[in-house]
Amino acid sequence: MNELFQHIKQVVETRRTTKPLKMNGERIPDEQVEQLLRLADWAPTHGHTEPWRFIVYTGEAATGFCQQHAELYKQNIAPDKYQQDKYEKLLHMGDKASHILVAYMQRGNLPKIPALEEIAAVSCAIQNVLLGATALGLASYWGSGGMAYHPSMKEHLQLREEDQVLGIIYLGYGDNASGEGKRVTPLADKVVWRR
Repeated sequence: MNELFQHIKQVVETRRTTKPLKMNGERIPDEQVEQLLRLADWAPTHGHTEPWRFIVYTGEAATGFCQQHAELYKQNIAPDKYQQDKYEKLLHMGDKASHILVAYMQRGNLPKIPALEEIAAVSCAIQNVLLGATALGLASYWGSGGMAYHPSMKEHLQLREEDQVLGIIYLGYGDNASGEGKRVTPLADKVVWRR
């Protein structure tokens, strides 16, 4: 195997999820986050629609986003389903993260391209961010909980009806190694070769 493949393999195989509350609060230089967004911009895209969009929060804006996210939960969840501990978790989710990125799909102007392909392109852009973060020694978390997929989040972010939030990415530094990765199902059970 060549050296480039080995390097890519190492980054892919060592990427781990670090929950935001396990980050240490140290600040990532904005320039590094910009580098990650440049990687995202090289995701595959059908028809060159480039549907990935990111809203980047840091500092007080990150704290404000977490407060707004928690309030969206409080205002839009039925009283019988409301959980105070979930509200608190959303409120403090970014306390130790350096940057919070809301990733969403902005539906392109080519209706012949299925929305699923646009979602897949944004997912690839997110993976580029996560792999780049690993290569830079950063901790990352791609979250979809809370109100990420709720219509109130889309309204809060002033997105169009056809747009779709695909997750909230928390970036920071972690003090502890993320441990060994695992796969539950063997690769042989996931692949069928036809020769």
